[in-house]
Amino acid sequence: RDLIHLDMRANWLGDEGAGRLASVLGECKALARLHLGTNKIGAEGAGRLAGVLGECSALTILDLHGNLIGDEGAGRLAGVVARCRELACLDLSNSRIGDEGAERLAGVLGQCCSLRHLLLRDNEIGDEGMGSL
Repeated sequence: RDLIHLDMRANWLGDEGAGRLASVLGECKALARLHLGTNKIGAEGAGRLAGVLGECSALTILDLHGNLIGDEGAGRLAGVVARCRELACLDLSNSRIGDEGAERLAGVLGQCCSLRHLLLRDNEIGDEGMGSL
């Protein structure tokens, strides 16, 4: 598949829709930009996406802002972020991420050579999480 940009912001996908989308995203090797903000995607949906996004080697932008990802989902995404060698922008703003999620993300940042923008505004990250970042 030659899809390079998918923008499905504000479509109420939820975990089920994210799972269905994940089932085909692994075939989109050329996918460079994925925008799934404001879709009520929780930790389960984030985990399903994380399971296939590592296969999208051209991915430069991953936008999951305004979802219900939380610490668990951030932890699941942390593993895939390290495998996306071209990822330059990760937007997890307003996604209910706290200190634990920030710490999990911080643990892989050293492996993210291309990451230039990490957007975490409007989350629940305190001093401990900020210190780890």
